[in-house]
Amino acid sequence: MNATTPADTSFQQHQQTTRFVPFMSDSASALVAPLLVYWVYSLFFHFLSKAEIPWVERYRIHDPEEMTKNKVSVKDVIQGVVFQQVLQTILGFLVLDNEETSASASLLTLDRIGWAVSKALGSVHIKQLIIAQFGMPAYMDALLTISSIMQSYVIPAFQFFIAMFILDGYQYFFHRLFHQNKYLYKHVHSYHHRLYVPYAFGALYNHPVEGFVMDSVGATLAFALSGLPTKGAILFFSFSTLKTVDDHCGYAFPWDPLQFMFGNNVAYHDIHHQPFGIKKNYSQPFFTWWDRLLNSRWSPSYLSLD
Repeated sequence: MNATTPADTSFQQHQQTTRFVPFMSDSASALVAPLLVYWVYSLFFHFLSKAEIPWVERYRIHDPEEMTKNKVSVKDVIQGVVFQQVLQTILGFLVLDNEETSASASLLTLDRIGWAVSKALGSVHIKQLIIAQFGMPAYMDALLTISSIMQSYVIPAFQFFIAMFILDGYQYFFHRLFHQNKYLYKHVHSYHHRLYVPYAFGALYNHPVEGFVMDSVGATLAFALSGLPTKGAILFFSFSTLKTVDDHCGYAFPWDPLQFMFGNNVAYHDIHHQPFGIKKNYSQPFFTWWDRLLNSRWSPSYLSLD
C-alpha cells in the first residue's frame, strides 16, 4: 500500500479516537480494569464461602475449619494486596503511553500492514486476479478490509499469546528461585505461603518486593515485549488478574472455563500451597509446560489435572 487512501486515514483516526471505555482513556482503563476485576471476582467467591450453599460446597477444596491454619489475618491480607496494587498502578503510570502517541509510533500501522498484505497477495498472483476481475477499487477495498482485520484481531491475538508465554516463563523462574533460595523464601516468598488455605482476595498477597518484581514487573515486561497495543493491555492485565484470582478461589468447579481450559488451575496451584507440594507446581498463571519440562510437576490422578 504505497499511498494512504481516504478510507485508510478514516480507519486510522477511528482506531485512535475510539476508546475501550467511552469516558476514560485506554491508558487509564488498563490501570483501573485489573483492580475492578480483582475485587469484584474476589467478592463473588467471598460471598460463596460465606453463603455455604450445599451444592456449591461440595466443590470446595478445603473445609472452612482449615482456614484457621492460615498464619495471617484477613485484615493484613487486604492491606498487603492494596499496597501491592498501589505500586502496580504507579508502575503502570510510568509505562503506559497516551494511546494517541502510542498508536502513531507503532510499527504495526495500517499502512505497513497493508503494504505487507499487498506483497503477500502479489506473490501468489491473487492481486492481479482480483484487479482483472473486479478492478482496482475492489482490490483496494479488499486490501483495506484484510489489513484492518489483521491489525484489529489477528496480530493482537498473536501478541496476547506471546505475552502469556513471556509472563509464564518470567514467573516460573522467579517463583522457583524464591523457593530454592533459603534467604528469599524465609524473608520474601514465605509471606504468600502464610495462606495454607488460599482464598480469592488473597491471590496477590505477597511480600511487597515479590509483588512488585514478580507480578507487577512481570506483567509489564510481558506487555512491553509482546508489543501489545494499549487496548490489548486492558485485556491482558484483566485476564491475568482474573486467572490469578481463580487459581486461589478455593473451589474446583467442573464448569469453570478457566479451570477446564487450563491445566494450571485452582486444584493444580492448591497443591503448591500444601506442605507435600511446596517444592512442586511452580508454574503460574496460565500453562504447566515449564513444570513438565523441568520436572517440577506433581498432579495426583484423582485431581484430573490433564
